[in-house]
Amino acid sequence: MSTSTRALELLGLLQGQRHWSGSELARRLNVSRRTLRRDVNGLQQLGYPIVTTRGTGGGYQLSAGASLPPLVLSEDEAAATVLGLKEIATGVHPASGEAAVTAIAKIVQVLPARIRGRIDSLRAVALPVGGAENRAAIGDITALTTLALACRDADAVVFAYRSRTGEPSRRTAQPHRIVNVENRLYLAAWDLDRADWRTFRVDRITQPCRTGNRFARRRLPDDDPVTYVRAQLGDLPSRYRVLATVHAPADRIREEIVHYGTVRPVDDASCDVEIAAESLDWAAFCLVAIGAPFVVHGPVEAVDYMRAWGRRLVEATS
Repeated sequence: MSTSTRALELLGLLQGQRHWSGSELARRLNVSRRTLRRDVNGLQQLGYPIVTTRGTGGGYQLSAGASLPPLVLSEDEAAATVLGLKEIATGVHPASGEAAVTAIAKIVQVLPARIRGRIDSLRAVALPVGGAENRAAIGDITALTTLALACRDADAVVFAYRSRTGEPSRRTAQPHRIVNVENRLYLAAWDLDRADWRTFRVDRITQPCRTGNRFARRRLPDDDPVTYVRAQLGDLPSRYRVLATVHAPADRIREEIVHYGTVRPVDDASCDVEIAAESLDWAAFCLVAIGAPFVVHGPVEAVDYMRAWGRRLVEATS
């Protein structure tokens, strides 16, 4: 491996993980500790903000609050980048949303506190088209970044949490994954106090703090994190449970709605669908996006809502 290629790989490793021991970093690069120190010194001379610490627990990391050449962002550019990624993270595409959360974590961790403060101050006006009801809530980007980095590094966290009924608690957990389900972000984690898996709404988490206690990753009860969180939410009361008959084969509809509802076949050409949702907007979007004829049976609020939706759409095209 050439020196320049190795330097790029070194930067990628440092940006991908908050802290590396010298021995681990040298092993990943397949070089000696002496060569590693020489490479790090060369990058530091070029202006890369690499912090070196010696002794027990020492190693290498990128410093917070320093610019990272060649990605040097102005205050406006940093705010636009993070808020743009936030829009993706809170959208309806789980894979893209997860990638956006990871990207936010990587960028925010090296932004100066002043710029992070500006981004947080803009969150109240950074609403997607259609209003906040259609997207997940990210109330505190710094908190989200802390959780995302803790998931990445298998680092236990402590945080304050407000339950669905508003009851406050202090939790200690081993975070596994941040998941976008039904336009909300959830943290799937092993709750150390309860010795069991728990699902936490990210917008109800405040003051998360990484403990530095690394843990061996456990295996989720389901291989698919979205399926697992969706099943957990199914056990909780939702504001609406929308029932509809869709005139299309059940197998096709299961592929369409994936994790957003349950499907029961009626016959070869139709099926019953149940969608548990906090928002009628979300339930309506799921049904309309299927692209097949359907009839909503209940609840009454859902029937009235869909009827009003239909009138608005007809008026918009007349």
